[in-house]
Amino acid sequence: MKRDATTDPSGAGAPAGSVTRTTCAYCGVGCGILARRGPDGTPTVAGDPDHPANFGRLCAKGAALAETLSLDDRLLEPRIAGRPAGWDEALDLVARRFSETIAEHGPDAVAFYVSGQLLTEDYYVANKLMKGFVGSANIDTNSRLCMASAVAGHKRAFGTDTVPGTYEDFELADLVVLVGSNLAWCHPVLHQRLMAAKAARPEMTVVVVDPRRTATTDAADVHLAIRPGSDVALFAGLLAFLAETGAVDRGFVEGHTAGFREALTAARAVGLAGAAAATGIAEAELARFYALVARTARTVTAFSMGVNQAEDGTDRVNAILNVHLATGRIGRPGATAFSITGQPNAMGGREVGGLANQLAAHGEFDDPEDRARLARFWGTDRLAERPGPKAVDLFRAVEDGRIRALLIMATNPAVSMPDADRVKAAIAACPFVVVADVTAETDTADGADVLLPALGWGEKDGTVTNSERRISRQRAFLPAPGAARPDWWILAEIGRRMGFPGFDWDGPAAIFREHAALTEALNAGRRDLRLGGLADLDRAGYDGLEPVRWPVPAGTREGADRMFADGRAFTPDRRFRFVPTVPIPRRAEPGLVLATGRVRDHWHTMTRTGKSARLSQHIAEPYCEIHPRDAALRAIPAAGLVEIATEYGSAVVRALVTPRVPAGSVFVPMHWTGRSSSRGRIDAVVAPRVDPVSGQPALKATVADVRAFAVAWYGFAVTPARPDLAGFDYAASARAGEGWRIEMAGKILPSDVASLASACLAWQDGAGTLHAVSDPGGGRHGFLAVTADGRVGGAMWIARDPVAVSRRFAVEALGAPAADVAALLAGRPGAAVADGGALVCSCLGVGAGTIAAAVRGGCRDVAAVTARTGAGGNCGSCRSEIRRIVDDASTEIPA
Repeated sequence: MKRDATTDPSGAGAPAGSVTRTTCAYCGVGCGILARRGPDGTPTVAGDPDHPANFGRLCAKGAALAETLSLDDRLLEPRIAGRPAGWDEALDLVARRFSETIAEHGPDAVAFYVSGQLLTEDYYVANKLMKGFVGSANIDTNSRLCMASAVAGHKRAFGTDTVPGTYEDFELADLVVLVGSNLAWCHPVLHQRLMAAKAARPEMTVVVVDPRRTATTDAADVHLAIRPGSDVALFAGLLAFLAETGAVDRGFVEGHTAGFREALTAARAVGLAGAAAATGIAEAELARFYALVARTARTVTAFSMGVNQAEDGTDRVNAILNVHLATGRIGRPGATAFSITGQPNAMGGREVGGLANQLAAHGEFDDPEDRARLARFWGTDRLAERPGPKAVDLFRAVEDGRIRALLIMATNPAVSMPDADRVKAAIAACPFVVVADVTAETDTADGADVLLPALGWGEKDGTVTNSERRISRQRAFLPAPGAARPDWWILAEIGRRMGFPGFDWDGPAAIFREHAALTEALNAGRRDLRLGGLADLDRAGYDGLEPVRWPVPAGTREGADRMFADGRAFTPDRRFRFVPTVPIPRRAEPGLVLATGRVRDHWHTMTRTGKSARLSQHIAEPYCEIHPRDAALRAIPAAGLVEIATEYGSAVVRALVTPRVPAGSVFVPMHWTGRSSSRGRIDAVVAPRVDPVSGQPALKATVADVRAFAVAWYGFAVTPARPDLAGFDYAASARAGEGWRIEMAGKILPSDVASLASACLAWQDGAGTLHAVSDPGGGRHGFLAVTADGRVGGAMWIARDPVAVSRRFAVEALGAPAADVAALLAGRPGAAVADGGALVCSCLGVGAGTIAAAVRGGCRDVAAVTARTGAGGNCGSCRSEIRRIVDDASTEIPA
């Protein structure tokens, strides 16, 4: 995708034809990427075969990164109250307003809300500015929404926030238990590594613990479909079973741990029978799983958002860690607990104190020595002395006026926070709001007084840390567009203009050296986060830094592999801690349990993936997975619309009626915003309940009223211009080829449907021909706009029921010659043309129709389909969908 905006000559990017080694912008796997710039500046990406996280593999999102780099929606200059401004004017205003707010209301009246999308160097400067010199800990991060419970659980058990294992452990294990993790969709490359290991060693067993059937469960040997919220009971029962069957490593427990007796007492109160009752899994099936764990020394238990995003998320983490401590399976090859990080730099943010309850370099507020050392290192007498409010409480403080000046960087809390309508209103009412981002096209930016243009992926330079503690470089290969600047530079300039010393770095290498030196000054002999061996890197050494796992203590450039294999934790007595965990009672509330999460091809609030038409083809609108029984009880038809409501808000999404979600619960993705859908912001519905230890919101456990959303008509359209969603009772838009697609519905069908179509297609008389076909009795209407040069300029279909046209056919027709008007009006290719069907394989553009045709042509398994069509042959995250198509199509073929 060519970029043609005016660029800042100080950020020229890599030369045309060169290759830049960098790191992916998405999940915590941290894949290496080779970015190339063509002779005309057009970028392409490929997996880096030498990067130890992915060895050349990429998922669909990573492979499509080059498609997300256009400048059409970029923020390219500072704006004040909506008007363009220069950097000096904007930064002087921000510094003055922050300083005035502090002088009048105190340092706690200013706050930062930042993001795991920031680089470590950006995060470091933000933390130093707020905690070190503003003098408040009012800085939290969207990592609070994904990893805070893992952090709290690690610290309770280990005395430090440390992931003990490595990705190699997934490949060395004989048993891998995935808990609350749809690895195949959310961390596809790590899933590929696991599946490759299983293919090489078929005796390996993969167990998935998840209430839903997902792409990950489809590839597993065992699926434990536990009731939502019963994770603590599951692992408490397992701990009791291990003790009763003699599977506890008594030597390890007695020599290296504390608190086992108390934890076991709590676990025995649950036991096998209690775990079966809580999880809904039969005792016999549960006992088989427990026995499998007991006899398998090389066991990895990996967990993600399904564990963390809960009111008892920290206890869930510790219930898992208790099992590994009881068996001594911690930090050993193929035997460890493993937290799978959500964002590309959630761990890097934790390293520099990005969370409100942390100090930099894993320092602790309640440790006077940490505070004193940090204050001396930074040369400040203003260091914050107590933790700040965690994310939900931070925005409550914005709402009630305790926080009066707010800086938000690289995140969209008006969409992603629970009780999102209340958060959006709080931002809008705050006296002074600054948003630094790559785009002004977010729901959060709508409430900003000042917008500051930040560099995006491919333009910025720094480091990120992945789920296995591996630090990798993100390197710039694109020129800086317009007036956009690095996040660290924006923060440093604010600090300098507020009169604070120590914000005069000449680039990210200098910031990294300071961060690395601080870890040694704060932690030598006390904690494992040590980067002293990298603290003397010059610019060339930083530019050439190879991926390395911390710790890297002074005197070496070599990183560590596994942690804790020596049996020593970082608690005061160096013993690991068992934590008694007690299941919380199930709530007896009317309604269905709403869980939110991710889909395969989109990321967060789609500011990046939404720019790729290819990624938008797989799932193009917000939806709700609902069990057939629950749908029938509520008269919700397949592909109809549902309204999901709580006391906090409501959303309207498409119904996907499926037994893959358990009765009594629904699943809705969290990606859709007020710009991509009329009412798809699902976090507006989510209750703002949090884990009492970690402060992480329970994004998977809101009880909601789910009902049919009755409409009189449904519509689907493709159009060259971005559609206006206003005026529709339901609408969702997505990029499609050279234009846009829009799903819509309304409670009242206008009497003049042609005018509705003309307005939706932005069609004007004289621009060509608007063909129409109608069946008023059946309630069906079709409209086709053909340009003066005979090309499809847009199309729209209206029906009383969900519109039954081939979306892919319509999308591919946009801008193409209008050769078969009848077929175009029907919304389906003629009999002589094969319909590729809904997209399944985003990497290679293969649809369900093509895959089904391959099955009818003799392909009887996924491997055969891949060999014939290519589908599933790249990132592999679509293989479970291919398998379902194979199974469904095969039942129609005579034996």
